[in-house]
Amino acid sequence: MIDIVIHRGNFPEGVGSVKAKWLRVLLPVVVVLIWLLGAGFGGPTFGKLDTVSRNDQASFLPASAESTEAGELQEQFRNSDAVPAVIVAESEGEIAPQELPAYEEVARALGNVEGLEPPADGAPAVVGPIPSEDLRAVQYLAFIASDAELGEVVVELRSALNEELPDGAIGYVTGPAGFTADLVSAFGGIDGILLGVALGPVFLILLAVYRSVVLPFLVLLTSVFALATSILLVFAFASWDWIQLSGQSQGILSILVIGAATDYALLLVARFREALGEHESKWEAMRVAYRGSVEPIVASGATVILGLLCLLFSDLNSNRSLGPIAAIGIVFSLAAALTFLPALLLLFGRSAFWPLQPAVHPVRPTSVEEPDPAAAAVTAVPGTGQLRGVWKRIAVLISRRPRVLWIASGLVLAAGALGLIQLQASGVPQSALILAPSNAVDGQDALARHFDAGAGSPIAVVAPEADREAVLSIVGAEPGISEATLTTDPAGAAVVEQGRVLVSGTLEYQADSDQAENVVRSLRTTLDDASPDALVGGVTAIAVDTNDTALADLGKIIPIVLAVILVVLMLLLRAVVAPVLLILSVVLSYGTALGVSALVFNNLVGFEGADASVPLFGFVFLVALGVDYNIFLMTRVREESLRIGTRPGILRGLGVTGGVITSAGVVLAATFAALGIIPILFLAQIAFIVAFGVLLDTVLVRSLLIPALAYDIGPNIWWPSKLARSEPSKPAGRHRASSVS
Repeated sequence: MIDIVIHRGNFPEGVGSVKAKWLRVLLPVVVVLIWLLGAGFGGPTFGKLDTVSRNDQASFLPASAESTEAGELQEQFRNSDAVPAVIVAESEGEIAPQELPAYEEVARALGNVEGLEPPADGAPAVVGPIPSEDLRAVQYLAFIASDAELGEVVVELRSALNEELPDGAIGYVTGPAGFTADLVSAFGGIDGILLGVALGPVFLILLAVYRSVVLPFLVLLTSVFALATSILLVFAFASWDWIQLSGQSQGILSILVIGAATDYALLLVARFREALGEHESKWEAMRVAYRGSVEPIVASGATVILGLLCLLFSDLNSNRSLGPIAAIGIVFSLAAALTFLPALLLLFGRSAFWPLQPAVHPVRPTSVEEPDPAAAAVTAVPGTGQLRGVWKRIAVLISRRPRVLWIASGLVLAAGALGLIQLQASGVPQSALILAPSNAVDGQDALARHFDAGAGSPIAVVAPEADREAVLSIVGAEPGISEATLTTDPAGAAVVEQGRVLVSGTLEYQADSDQAENVVRSLRTTLDDASPDALVGGVTAIAVDTNDTALADLGKIIPIVLAVILVVLMLLLRAVVAPVLLILSVVLSYGTALGVSALVFNNLVGFEGADASVPLFGFVFLVALGVDYNIFLMTRVREESLRIGTRPGILRGLGVTGGVITSAGVVLAATFAALGIIPILFLAQIAFIVAFGVLLDTVLVRSLLIPALAYDIGPNIWWPSKLARSEPSKPAGRHRASSVS
């Protein structure tokens, strides 16, 4: 739209020129007002996201798995959708028989908490106390009604427990209700804190890069408005149940939009500042900047959007829901960077860069190379004549030793990727997911010390009624299961629903442990022969299926993402060789980031492992975002190559984009690092992997590996386009001094 106004702005004297002036003033104002309106509605919606967000375990279930089907059938055996809470009271010494009445009083106090639902008609709201064999603890079981506010009920239970317990006893509320409450609490209030932590470092980085007081606010305003308006659509879709929002996807959305919108804004700002040095009119400067930056910005956004939408092929609800949510955020990031920011820059003009406002200077012929006075001792190299500082030196180094540089860079990346052999991404216990202090985690440990560790989360087997006795016998005989019971009615008769019965097996191990998962796998194998239609579900079975599905997604989605991004790059660069090399470099960079992260997680931080979805999310973010910087670089290299030749164009493109791409990489790394403040293992690991990977890609891959490799290959990097045949291929290495590029 801006481009059209500029080209058709040659009005005649009088009325026409007045119209042109008013149109140029009115257009940016209208665009800004539209975004203000959207952000005005979207900003307050942040506080409402919790009402459409789900953080319970069901929101992360595999879409199609045995445990999912078993869970749906298991619902038929329940009188309600109440969520069980396992309550444990641990005593310093043995509990004497005369002390049990005091613990019975605790049960009555717990039963008075609003929001509980009796397990059966006429039964007390809280079952227990049930003493442990060592008489050092008692256990209660309560059920929280599905229409109650789970987090508030758990808080009330913990409060009542602490008030009523005898001296010397400590109480915990754990089980599905306790873990869900603590998980929701860990995500609670992340919006304001997360934005503050992310925007603060970004503002300081922009202030240091541009040394401008105004520009950082314009860039950050672009990012914040993009996020606020995207929230409107995400909230609406979640309200209509079109997408499934969780605290995990909510946090990633905020960081992704802030980082991506800032990156796109930086590229446009760099081109605008460059154009202001060549054109007196800010409108002409914006026309030049817009024309030079719109293609790489749109292509970069498209790679991220398409890469994220590939998550729709995932069988995990948590993965599949994040794809469209994050893609919506990138769409609004693109829209804000290409409409709202240009409008702001046109309104402010050169004042946006105050106090260092760019002045118009004579344009030097780009085909003439002039020696850099600051590097007089360095032989002039075609393509570097107007470069300065560190990028001048890097360009000269690449021109002299391209093959040495790209081989050395590749070896460094390969060495880091060796850490992949230490990656433990087969899932972690539920108790390890929450990094902050958790009453539910402590309660699970207490439960394991005094009871069968899996008592609160039994294995659930839904089997045909005809196989009832065989299944009950097999479950009871399975090593690792202490007891098998058949679900019965008050009269003691087996409950039969649609020709099926429900058998529960009490695990001897914690439900989220490796031993418990092995029990599930073994039981499924045994039941396949005795009762092929029997389905094994429960918390442990869900963990098994989730991890297995995540690993399957990794092998399925990675090729799809690579193929989609490769097609985008081929269309953008009109070549085959360059896109293939770019993809390979980013994949290698991803492997290095994951390998180094594995070493850090295992040896420095001491994590128990990694969530099975971490490699997939790390791949999607790093590959899609890493390709962004290569797009920024190679589109400018192609532009320069068309004018001055491939090898000089590579050096020139590297030099003029080096500063802005490095700044963008640092900004994106800083924003993703902010995810580390959320005390959830998955997000902490994603924060490190993406932040480190982006810096690695920015500093090593884009600055040395890709330019050196492209310089070594020469014009053939553009094969099979005409650009590959438009100049003779010269041998790599140091070029003779020349005054013509």
